[in-house]
Amino acid sequence: MANVSEYIGQSRTFLNEVVAELKRVVWPSRQETTAFTWVVLIVVAFVSLYLGVVDYVISLVMGVVF
Repeated sequence: MANVSEYIGQSRTFLNEVVAELKRVVWPSRQETTAFTWVVLIVVAFVSLYLGVVDYVISLVMGVVF
């Protein structure tokens, strides 16, 4: 039974440390979060478009070769 109380004590310590760490986090503002989200979406769109074009070109080349 001592092991159970030891695990509970370790769990409490861990959760207290998590709460303390979360209090130190500098969270971005809503405006920053929105701006970063748009940047990510735009980059994902461009990379997707680029990879789609590359895939299409490679499939055309493979169709001609084989």
